[in-house]
Amino acid sequence: MYELEIRPGEGFALRLDGKLLIQDTPDAPALFLGRGKENIHMFCGNFDIRDRVDERTALRPIGFADGVLRLGSPVLTGEYRLRFAEREGRLDITGECDDPDWNRLWLRLYAEEGEHLCGGGEQFSALDLRGRLWPIWTREQGVGRNKLTEVTRLADALDGSGGDYHTTFFPQPTLLSSRLYFAHLHNYEYAELDLRERDFHELGLWTTRVHLSFAAAESFPALLEKLTALLGRQPALPDWAMRGLWLGVQGGTERVTALQKRCLDAGLDVSAVWIQDWEGKRVTSFGKRLQWDWRWNREMYPGLDEIIQKDTGTAWMGYINPYLVEGGVLFREAAEKGYFVKNAAGEDYLFDFGEFNCGVVDLTDPAAFTWYKEVIKTNLIGLGFKGWMADFGEYLPADAVCRGGSGLQMHNAWPMLWARCNREAVEEAGKLGDCVFFMRSGAAGSQRYSTLLWAGDQCVDWSEDDGLPSVITAALSAGLSGYGLHTCDIGGYTTLFHLHRDEELMQRWLEFAAFTPVMRTHEGNRPDSNVQLYDTPELLAFAAHMTSLHNALLPYLKRCVEENAASGLPVMRPLFFLQPEAAEAWDHRLYSYLLGDDLLVAPVVEPGAERRRVWLPAGEWIHLWSGEKYPGGWTEVAAPIGQPPVFYRRGTDDAALFESLKN
Repeated sequence: MYELEIRPGEGFALRLDGKLLIQDTPDAPALFLGRGKENIHMFCGNFDIRDRVDERTALRPIGFADGVLRLGSPVLTGEYRLRFAEREGRLDITGECDDPDWNRLWLRLYAEEGEHLCGGGEQFSALDLRGRLWPIWTREQGVGRNKLTEVTRLADALDGSGGDYHTTFFPQPTLLSSRLYFAHLHNYEYAELDLRERDFHELGLWTTRVHLSFAAAESFPALLEKLTALLGRQPALPDWAMRGLWLGVQGGTERVTALQKRCLDAGLDVSAVWIQDWEGKRVTSFGKRLQWDWRWNREMYPGLDEIIQKDTGTAWMGYINPYLVEGGVLFREAAEKGYFVKNAAGEDYLFDFGEFNCGVVDLTDPAAFTWYKEVIKTNLIGLGFKGWMADFGEYLPADAVCRGGSGLQMHNAWPMLWARCNREAVEEAGKLGDCVFFMRSGAAGSQRYSTLLWAGDQCVDWSEDDGLPSVITAALSAGLSGYGLHTCDIGGYTTLFHLHRDEELMQRWLEFAAFTPVMRTHEGNRPDSNVQLYDTPELLAFAAHMTSLHNALLPYLKRCVEENAASGLPVMRPLFFLQPEAAEAWDHRLYSYLLGDDLLVAPVVEPGAERRRVWLPAGEWIHLWSGEKYPGGWTEVAAPIGQPPVFYRRGTDDAALFESLKN
């Protein structure tokens, strides 16, 4: 239940279930309106965003009646109104302004010293978001994602693609507090979570119309149950998707089937073959790219339909995104039908995706949306694919003109619309529950449509912001934002400058992936520069071993996945679920997580490491490989390749299952 204490002319205080959420005083106002003018430049999915704020005014409470708080300012024409309503176990607040000359809003939430904040969508650089500014704008994650690194400097110098600590495919204006409440901003306009201050958390928004939801609970699992009831939950994965390894290969029928056979002959359980170039390929300076005209390339893949039909033991998977390459068959059809987003002159908006131009299918146009669903149903599902990478979704320009609004208004919503397009295609084809599409972009609401999230395009390295360690942080933050099924490119993807994947990185990434819901490989953007799991008999044998370990965990993993579908509890969970009062549990640099309730996994994320320091929550933990018992706190264990630090809780009902893993 919420309580709103009003002191006309002085301030107000908002509480939910006794938790103070907003405190407004004359010296510290909580709500501001402003006028601003943005300047946004995009190149290949990277955005330079600048805002000039010309005026900002604090709002003061005037009165409260019938669930409406009225506020005003000497420079405001009319009033600003906040409406409060309790529904389905949460508090919803909507705001609107009489004066159309204002276009910025800032709301300050009460903050406590020592309070931790998480969420924010899928974030790669931090689990506790406190102390930084987090822009909410979907975009390329960037190469390196750290302005202090040489890789990021080189990427910025090349084409401005270096990224930063906050750049992500899936930002979401959701905060979960260690005080056990969440705040979720429903707006899709550009927003900022400014968490740098000691006394308040500020939500900034490029509109004056706002919709905000709060809920409180007694634990983080209970809080996530409420959040995912609001945002939606992923369905349980089919058995084939969790079993074995999805083999990411390309290059045509002969090469793909030969590599599949090599892996199977080596004892690797290949549950799926993922061929992203089923529609053809092109070569650019970035590396091997795809022909974005989503039709079966019969020259590269002769007999693919028959192979898929006959190979009943393997799921075959493809690739698609919401963009069409200029000159392609589907491009011409979409252009003739008027299905692309437009520029200010009313022309089809074409832009550079890296040495080739594409049009963007207007997913806000019902006719275009339906047409693209048919492309998915006919060209992918009709060919026999049981899944695909539903890539991109971040590139809608801010100055685009869509049927449903401007690019500025629709940009952050686009990944959700792209997820809905794929989901409806699967449902209408009668394949929900057996077909899996995996996405890198996301927005609030993607949770209810998408079946699986993948971490995007990590560098093939050990870097904290864009390599193997960053995937762990990404999985945990995404789970805390309501997206509890997560996977990644085993070995990484981005191979630029001096980077290349070596055998040790591949082995350590395989170890990590064995303790996640889905194992999937990618050859990378420059396959010839990377070690591949099929390169040597020794590496293939190692991959087969880690996959068999993953398969042995399936009974446990299935329950975790079903739990996510039923209650929104993510499969991969932060350690503060068990000990929220411990500062260590909030430090993302632990690079550890709970897999379900009873397994603690601490992947090796440094090259050359043979031992690993691990922090264990309170209780007694049993080291999986040695059987030794450890109390909560810091410890150090051996971590030879093939035995990443994994512990299970003493007294778990799954002790026999976990014991079997070391045999």
